[in-house]
Amino acid sequence: MAVLSLRASPISRPPPQLHRARNPELKLSRSRFVSNPPIPGQISGIPGVSSFSLQCRSKTRGNLVRLGQISCVLGSDGAPQVDSSPSSLPSHRIWLSDVIARPPGPSNLLLGRKWGSRDCIHLGFLALVHGFCLLAPFTFTWGAFGSFAALYVTTGLFGITLSYHRNLSHKSFKLPKWLEYTFAYCGAQAMQGDPISWVSSHRYHHQHCDTASDPHTPLQGFWHSHMGWLLDNQAFLDKVGEPSNVGDLRGDAFYRFLERTYPIHPVVLAGILYGIGGVPYVVWGMAVRIVWVYHITWAVNSAAHVWGSQQWNTGDLSRNNWWVALLAFGEGWHNNHHAFEYSARHGLEWWQFDMTWYVVRSLQALGLATKVKLPSHEQRVKLAM
Repeated sequence: MAVLSLRASPISRPPPQLHRARNPELKLSRSRFVSNPPIPGQISGIPGVSSFSLQCRSKTRGNLVRLGQISCVLGSDGAPQVDSSPSSLPSHRIWLSDVIARPPGPSNLLLGRKWGSRDCIHLGFLALVHGFCLLAPFTFTWGAFGSFAALYVTTGLFGITLSYHRNLSHKSFKLPKWLEYTFAYCGAQAMQGDPISWVSSHRYHHQHCDTASDPHTPLQGFWHSHMGWLLDNQAFLDKVGEPSNVGDLRGDAFYRFLERTYPIHPVVLAGILYGIGGVPYVVWGMAVRIVWVYHITWAVNSAAHVWGSQQWNTGDLSRNNWWVALLAFGEGWHNNHHAFEYSARHGLEWWQFDMTWYVVRSLQALGLATKVKLPSHEQRVKLAM
């Protein structure tokens, strides 16, 4: 038996009784599938809501399957005027998953669309670093591999997962400013963007998770969620606009400095690596490490929304994925994270390996991490499947 639910995407804030931290959700239990096109009379109007996404959750598996987008415009009497657009109907099931996706535009990522200057720069850089990785077998030395491993931890763990994600995006704990800035600088060396841009896009992801406004939902295709979204800046702006959700970081002179000077710092690091070990250190410490951390981070957006299990009723596609968690220092316990976004700990069970949490806990023991946030027992019971 399946349960249908309708997720509302508000233009303005809906009534308080329908508002949730992420998106308001209405559930229609013991309902049959809605016909295509849906019958308007089957859905009651909700002021302030412009669209719905039809969802189906299997009771036996607990996973959420999006069946497609149904636009709903409310009339003057408050009744919805429902229209099902063929362009928004599902077209394919993502491999080995129950997620049905349809790209919103041309199926060809490279052709059939307009490329902006920023898109071309991103594509050129991605091609460059991936191309340099082809030199890895010919430049391998244990010293070069050591630079890769050290910078993988420094930029991936301390920079992205601990600083950019849990500290800056979600305020899961508080650090002394000197340490906060140090970890954020490590994040800038991951070449995933300056803290302001990274945090902004991530906060938009949680605000619009797995809706048409999500910057990187797999409902628009696996490769879109993995990396395609980075190559279409106009589509990103059409969804969320210019960053307007990072006033806390824009008010800090250090983060404005990193935003202005961001490209310089990796170049300086590359020069230092070249001085230490020549070309092998640049290939392994920069190109291989950057690409490795890229795809691990992107796997949280793609794989951890497609493959895995759901322990919590988050109303989105987030999954707990053990192999992503292992590679991404605990970020793969993604359903846990979407259930409790504020939590400094993502691996909530003792067996859920979460290296980032172990570092936060160590910093807390040293008195460096304070105001560490964790979900209470009551909060966990409320969202349990």
